[in-house]
Amino acid sequence: MTAPVVIGAVGGSGTRVVARVVRAAGVFMGTELNDSEDALPFAPFHDRWISRFVSAKGKMPDDVQREMTGQFLACVERHRRQIPDQRAAWGWKGPRTIYLLPFIHQLHPAMKFIHVVRDGRDMAFSSNMNQVRKHGAAVLGDGSAGFPEPARAAALWRTVNLTTADYGEARLGPRYLRVKFETLCRDPKETIGHIQAFVGGPEPANLQALIEEIKAPPSIGRWRSQDAMLVNAVLEQAAPALERLGYC
Repeated sequence: MTAPVVIGAVGGSGTRVVARVVRAAGVFMGTELNDSEDALPFAPFHDRWISRFVSAKGKMPDDVQREMTGQFLACVERHRRQIPDQRAAWGWKGPRTIYLLPFIHQLHPAMKFIHVVRDGRDMAFSSNMNQVRKHGAAVLGDGSAGFPEPARAAALWRTVNLTTADYGEARLGPRYLRVKFETLCRDPKETIGHIQAFVGGPEPANLQALIEEIKAPPSIGRWRSQDAMLVNAVLEQAAPALERLGYC
């Protein structure tokens, strides 16, 4: 079995179009997908294990680790059931995979990871707060319990993205690619080229269609029209990651 190409992000970062680019470059991305093209075989696994893994900082008792590993490998088997060639390039898109990167890397040392990032100021005012509600306590502890929701979302965005950037750069090296959603929207052809080169597949046959599909949504920059006090609270939490990831 070849090593996978995995796409992860804080929810709402624009991973769907990245998954389409990866698939168009010849990578099998599964057949059991939801409307966002997330790989469904991994969803129950994420629900069961992410918060537990994060709370334990990845260090769980051996018997628990074996149980988690067995369930993950069962998800992989189900996901790969329809792959046309067992030697073919494969992977999956599951935004919440970002929380499990060290675990998956341990099982697949040659994996490639695409880290999709979107401006944390916009993310803080998104209607998609699923990750905050499911995993916020595990990631942030009790310290953010009294924060307004946008500030808590910004704190999670900062923590998860900085942790992933540190791990990807230090441990994965050239097998780590960070894609900014705003850059993809601004220059889709060049960004698609970077993704295609990273996965090692051919130029997508439907390249022009992919380029035309990528449009900057009106939600880019939505933070600018929000309440000033909330924006300040968001900036206080997000600032280190905004600077590191090139947003200020």
